[in-house]
Amino acid sequence: MINLNGRIVKPEELQKEITNSEQRTILKQMAGSPVVYYYPSLQQLKFELLFRVNTIKAATALDKSGAKFTTFTYSFPNRKYWYRLPNGGFLLREGVNPSEGIEDIVKNGKLYAFECATGIAIVLYLAALYTIGPRAFNTYFSRLYLMDWQFDEDLPIYSKEGEDFIIGDVLHFKNPDFDPKQPWWRAENVIFFGNDQFYGHGVGIRDSKTIINFLNGKRKENPDESAYLMRMITRPNYNTIFLLR
Repeated sequence: MINLNGRIVKPEELQKEITNSEQRTILKQMAGSPVVYYYPSLQQLKFELLFRVNTIKAATALDKSGAKFTTFTYSFPNRKYWYRLPNGGFLLREGVNPSEGIEDIVKNGKLYAFECATGIAIVLYLAALYTIGPRAFNTYFSRLYLMDWQFDEDLPIYSKEGEDFIIGDVLHFKNPDFDPKQPWWRAENVIFFGNDQFYGHGVGIRDSKTIINFLNGKRKENPDESAYLMRMITRPNYNTIFLLR
């Protein structure tokens, strides 16, 4: 359900304000959920819908970029824009606009390799750029750092238990019996596209069965438990990011 300024609203009431078909699909998902989504204003609701659509746009761009999957040990960036730190993270070079640095990853993906959590971070930073624009993005993310689940304070994220999966959410497949020689396949972090489609760096855009089968192929000998989609959702704090515009 959607609570807008203290009142439950239906998608048909917002048809004039929300005309984008992708945003309308997300709106219907929210309205059909037993979970209540609260928005103090229509502008904040529209901002979240736009950010979610841009998350799908960013994930699709990263999938097509040619960026490779690897572990922190073997990660590498385009050194024109990024320093590679000893821990495998990427730090934006001085004098480089953050918008240019993050966009280079999808423009010149073959010059990059990283693991799946950093891939999720890249998608969310790209979505922020597409949503708030380069001027605000360059102001708030001046020393961009890409490493695992470490996010800038101006792009806060949180996790919660639940199954109210909405397009643009970050979800998580767990592989309990992962091969200890390949610990990076203990999980796969993904962007939810809807209709049982997910993007994960290293697996591409796939359905849940394909991702589970892939992870099951990365288990120890004589495994007891299949990989599975967790009841956990990770989301940006859209209301906080809204204030950056």
